[in-house]
Amino acid sequence: MDHRLGVLDPFFAALSYAGSFGFVWLGIALGISGFSWRRPWLWTRVGVAILVAESASGAMKNWADRDRPPLSNPEPEPLVDLPATYSFPSGHATVSFACATVLAFAVPRLRVPLYALAGLIAISRVYVGVHYPFDVLAGAALGVGIAIALRMLAVALRRSEPRMRRG
Repeated sequence: MDHRLGVLDPFFAALSYAGSFGFVWLGIALGISGFSWRRPWLWTRVGVAILVAESASGAMKNWADRDRPPLSNPEPEPLVDLPATYSFPSGHATVSFACATVLAFAVPRLRVPLYALAGLIAISRVYVGVHYPFDVLAGAALGVGIAIALRMLAVALRRSEPRMRRG
């Protein structure tokens, strides 16, 4: 059964490519921090989230060893190149939700469009035919968990820094 509406194919393929390697999230972070002196290192936080999310999802993919949809059912054909990695969890969803959460912590008023973009990127992976729905749900949960853990780590590190005395 085909789950696509042909007119949307280019849109979802573009979203899928835009979510690759977290580049769109680095661009958003640079844009936000470029307009605010209060958040000059936001792009660094997003970069760390990308690295941790890619590593965690990659490790889980190898552990879960789940084939991608076209390997078990070749119809419909994927709209993008089939990645060589396993399917579970979606790395695009993991990275997108980790970055959206990091950015939403920094700029809460942007959380709705940030999570909307993350959701569209995640859904695009099912639409283009390289992930199952549960892959992107698991990736989204993993991404949010990673961002929360990174925030907790940052808070703990800030609290453990020795206070400088004014003198």
